[in-house]
Amino acid sequence: MNKTLLNVFLADDDSDDRTFFSDALREIPIKTKISEFNNGVDLMAGLLSETNETPDVIFLDLKMPMMDGFECLADIRELEKYANTPVIIYSTSYHPKEIIRLDEMGASLYLQKPSSYNQLKTLLHKCLSYVNNNEGNRNDKEFVISI
Repeated sequence: MNKTLLNVFLADDDSDDRTFFSDALREIPIKTKISEFNNGVDLMAGLLSETNETPDVIFLDLKMPMMDGFECLADIRELEKYANTPVIIYSTSYHPKEIIRLDEMGASLYLQKPSSYNQLKTLLHKCLSYVNNNEGNRNDKEFVISI
């Protein structure tokens, strides 16, 4: 891929987490444009809209009202247009069975929400470098992104 500007979609029902994420994203050395969504329903509407640009990567929270991350991921993977779009799970939870299920469902990476701003910047840089340089190729040990 190696684009000069990555179009990032973020679906997260926590406004503080969205702000934290957006601020950190602006501080890493990869140029991005971010579109934020409050929940999975809004994300899916954005993906299906003719007016929105196509995302280069989607960050998806798991625990959201109306449509959780599992449902959203399943719907994204059913859309031919987004079959190969990287979807990175961005969640506070860390349950091995859920992580295995998400990998099997077609998530590209799993990023557990870190506790510090600097860790978030480091992890976002790692995730977006993967998206920009590896074009979706990873080995199984790289599914969970951590410090």
